[in-house]
Amino acid sequence: MAAESRENPAGVVYGIITMGALLAAESARRETYVEAVASASIALLLYWLAHSYASLLGERLSGKEHLTFTTLGRAFIHDWAIVRGASIPLLALLLTWASGASQHTAVNIGVWSSVVCLVAFELIAGLRAKASIRELVVEGSVGAAMGLAIIALKIVLH
Repeated sequence: MAAESRENPAGVVYGIITMGALLAAESARRETYVEAVASASIALLLYWLAHSYASLLGERLSGKEHLTFTTLGRAFIHDWAIVRGASIPLLALLLTWASGASQHTAVNIGVWSSVVCLVAFELIAGLRAKASIRELVVEGSVGAAMGLAIIALKIVLH
């Protein structure tokens, strides 16, 4: 599973949330599938670049380091996990599109896949921590709350 990666699992979660929010903001009435996928992908890539750059600049401001191609490349590679995480809801949208569903349905499935991933990853984290049933309920609820925020964005914007 993508969030099980030892390389920046937080980035995977950011990517899932980001793509869920980007898809929630999509307007299926005014765009084609290609436009929806392209706009979400471009916005995601901009977010990835901005996040990587901001993290690196923050580290450099704290450590008084110079910017090099090596440090910049390392930051981009580390934060590539954001793009990996975002691929989950984007893949759900693309598979739904390929199955012949309407664009509205595909966008909804992409959004809901991000919600399901957040809840699932919270539960996986809880199970790995050997959480009690009560703790698992709380942890799953936190994931559900994050997912509901994405759904609320979709409702407010549409």
